Amino acid sequence: MATSDTPQVKDLPIGLTDTGTRTETDSIGEIQVPAGHYWGAQTQRSLIHFDIGDDRMPKEIYHAYGYIKKAAALVNGSAGRLPQWKADLIARVAEEVIRGDLDTEFPLYVWQTGSGTQSNMNVNEVISNRAIQLLGGRLGSKDPVHPNDHVNMGQSSNDTFVSAMHIAAASMIETRLLPALDRLQQATQTKSHEWEHVVKIGRTHLEDATPLTVGQEWSGYAAQLTDATDHLRHLTRGLYRLAIGGTAVGTGLNAPPGFGDDVAARIADLTGRPFTSAPDKFAAQASCDALVRTSAAIRALVAPLFKFANDLRWLGSGPRTGLHELILPANEPGSSIMPGKVNPTQAEAMLMVAIQVIGNDTAVAIAGGEGNFELNAFRPVIINNILHSVRILADMTEHFRVYLVDGARLNTGRLAENLERSIMMVTALSPVIGYDKAARIAHRALDEDLTLKDAALKSGVSPELYERVVIPENLTRPGAAGTSTDENSDHTRRDRS
Repeated sequence: MATSDTPQVKDLPIGLTDTGTRTETDSIGEIQVPAGHYWGAQTQRSLIHFDIGDDRMPKEIYHAYGYIKKAAALVNGSAGRLPQWKADLIARVAEEVIRGDLDTEFPLYVWQTGSGTQSNMNVNEVISNRAIQLLGGRLGSKDPVHPNDHVNMGQSSNDTFVSAMHIAAASMIETRLLPALDRLQQATQTKSHEWEHVVKIGRTHLEDATPLTVGQEWSGYAAQLTDATDHLRHLTRGLYRLAIGGTAVGTGLNAPPGFGDDVAARIADLTGRPFTSAPDKFAAQASCDALVRTSAAIRALVAPLFKFANDLRWLGSGPRTGLHELILPANEPGSSIMPGKVNPTQAEAMLMVAIQVIGNDTAVAIAGGEGNFELNAFRPVIINNILHSVRILADMTEHFRVYLVDGARLNTGRLAENLERSIMMVTALSPVIGYDKAARIAHRALDEDLTLKDAALKSGVSPELYERVVIPENLTRPGAAGTSTDENSDHTRRDRS
């Protein structure tokens, strides 16, 4: 409740119209910062000292930080460590951070201090100055809302940055990547059901093999996606344990008892996810193991997606001189010189994304084993690579479904032709006439360019036996329909003799 000591908060839109620079200070001294921005001295120093490349800290980290700063302010306010008006004001500005309204105020590069201190201070400074603006004060004065004493109360970069990493990664995986994977799996399963009884020739070692149905082949893709997605869901749970409350080295110095548990509970309420304070803050701050495991699970997704994409581009190859069992959607012209050419571009893009994800995970694995003693100081490169992998894989999975899988059609004529000319269905005759005689029939069909049936009949197999044993659809489900060796024992003895 407002009192006579509670300053009036103005309803001012986000943004500064000042030009030039203003003077801000930190423990190093004075520095000029752009007057048209909310950030302060430490942010400005980072921009000068780490102007490296074009890689900026992902905005999802700052949105996650918004939850941390809001939760911490509310906890500190409830406990009386902050005046309630000040806690509420910090929480209000933190909500602007969460919504992305202040995204232009977070310009720092990935390549900065390995603890993420400068990004933490970037958030503290922006919230402080925006709060001061809402109170009609002077930006950079740190009065009455101080970036360290108030916005960062009970916190350290060492426990908050890795907590923000967990929140950001869990949020992106759960809201973007997993739903996209689920939709792809469902679309793949739909194709499997649609093509359940369409028989085709299988391939092993890139050579003809025994028949299966197109539906069975696609059920394999769907099952691989399900397994990999379930694995990612399982490992993502490790991200729910936050380092908050450990402060500098895990001991919780300068944080009141129970602070980590209280802030984590608030974050859970704000996000709707079951975040808790990690039981061992020393492990939570000295390592990034949960993130490394999550990255490995994201990389594991590459295996089924890579195979799926590669198989589809080969099955769609042609149209005249390739396999061309699948007719892939014609999304765009495929050549600047060859009219009418259409390429499997979505499959190629998926393969490139997969390669990038593998590279990202390699960087995460190396960085995850680095750091010394009580702090992993390679956090920015870890979270940048993980969020990059999640972002491109989620987008690619959605595009792959919409622009390739959903529109894929069967070339039933080519499937029937391949089935007719296959010689590997001789495998069904092997238990009846013996492996050696079946092999001779296969070689004869190949050498004399005969169908399998013609080669079998010329080799002494009766038409009745062939028709009863070599039924392509039955061969795809031998447990449900097929000819057993016992049923043909008389033929076995006769034909082998």
